[in-house]
Parts: sequence; structure tokens; C-alpha cells
Amino acid sequence: MASLGERFANAMMLRDRDGLAALLDPEVDFRALTPNTFWTAATPTEVVDIVFDSWFEEHDHIDAVAALETGDAVGDTQRTGYRFDITTPDGPHVVEQQAYYRERDGRLRYLRIVCSGFRPA
Repeated sequence: MASLGERFANAMMLRDRDGLAALLDPEVDFRALTPNTFWTAATPTEVVDIVFDSWFEEHDHIDAVAALETGDAVGDTQRTGYRFDITTPDGPHVVEQQAYYRERDGRLRYLRIVCSGFRPA
């Protein structure tokens, strides 16, 4: 069975708003760092809106998961890294994110993400 981190990455790739929200605890503690912005959210809806309305907008097409890796746990914190091949109106790009998370009752309760930003392929 795929880890929560892998399921999170796949939900992003599939643009599955409901599926992504279902992975998040109702009281999710979300923080993320992209090249120009520090993001925070406290509800699944806020996280979904950040991911699909700011990070991967409608005109950005995630073509493939180029890499997906789940690392060893650091105490109670899991890690999943993923790299997407993306096509934007400006052409092909690659973006990589590292997600660190803790779960509660099978959902992501604590989620920290660091992002490379969209890099030309």
C-alpha cells in the first residue's frame, strides 16, 4: 500500500481536489516554502486551494511523476520526495518537492513542504 506521502503526490498529479482533501486531517497543520512565498493553512480546504489555485493552476499540466521516493522515518516524521514533469504556457518544466509529515488516524495531521519552484526542463 502506498504511503500517505505517495498518495498526496498522486492526488496532486491527478488534480484530485476531493482525494487530496480526504488525505488531510480536519485540523491539519500545514506549512510550505516555495521560492517566493511561505504558505500556511489550518484546514483541508485551505491546503487544497493553495495546491490547486496557487501552485498548480488550471493551465499547468502535470505530465508525469518523474520521481517518487519515500525515505526512512525521523522519529515520528515521515518523508516523501517527488518530482513532476509539467507543461505550462511557457513550455516544459520540472518541479520537485520534499514533504515531511506526521499522521493521525490515517490522515496527514502535520505537513511541511519545501519546493524547488518551476524550473525549465
